[in-house]
Amino acid sequence: MSNAPAATGRSPRPDIAEYLAEAIFSGRYAPGEFVPRELDLCEQFGVSRSTVRSALQTLVAAGLLKRISGQGTRVRALQEWHLLDPQVSAWMARFAQPNPRIQREIFAFRVAVEPFVARLAAENATAVDLLAIETAYEGMIRALDDEGLCWQGQTHDEYDVAFHEAVFAASHNLVWAQISHVLKPAIALLVERSNHSADELNDSMERHRRVMEAIRLRQPEQAAQAALVVLDRTGRDLGLEDLTRQLPTLETQITSD
Repeated sequence: MSNAPAATGRSPRPDIAEYLAEAIFSGRYAPGEFVPRELDLCEQFGVSRSTVRSALQTLVAAGLLKRISGQGTRVRALQEWHLLDPQVSAWMARFAQPNPRIQREIFAFRVAVEPFVARLAAENATAVDLLAIETAYEGMIRALDDEGLCWQGQTHDEYDVAFHEAVFAASHNLVWAQISHVLKPAIALLVERSNHSADELNDSMERHRRVMEAIRLRQPEQAAQAALVVLDRTGRDLGLEDLTRQLPTLETQITSD
């Protein structure tokens, strides 16, 4: 006799919050626009009004939507979204790939922050931190030798994200370390897109190696410059090189290599 539960014939309840989050992050509903009315969502998904209201409240609490009495529910401005909320960051990683503005904002954040964090890592990294950075780097290199870009169950992209996360941790600044954890899905979005469009992954690996070596040798300024050179490659792969081209120290570093 089978112990499997009897089929109920019911379809899984749709996740309306996920549906709306995808529509907002992908840009189908832009800031300032209204999402469908409650009754329209009830009819579309075949659910009660209380279910729809609960889903809308989830996005209101995340800063994505604003309820306007007598008018409806409008998408809030991007700067009002709670991007450091883990749920919002996860939505961003899953759904924002078609949205060029969000990708640009994430990359601009990295350009502003990562050189400073690399400098802190060069000043504060312990032997344990260096091991984590080197392990992630080795994983990237080993994955390149595999046709599927994988090694020991992880992809090249996952090792790449782990490398940057390890650098943030090596700063030994609580805020930066926590930010890296929260933004990990969002950073992964850019890493995946840039690596998959890169024409020379070996060049990218050499740039990462310079960051690692500068941190290991406790050279803060060199670590900051090396981090910029990594971001220069990422910017070119993403078509966002204008965000790094404006940095004079980057041009000096590249021409001296």
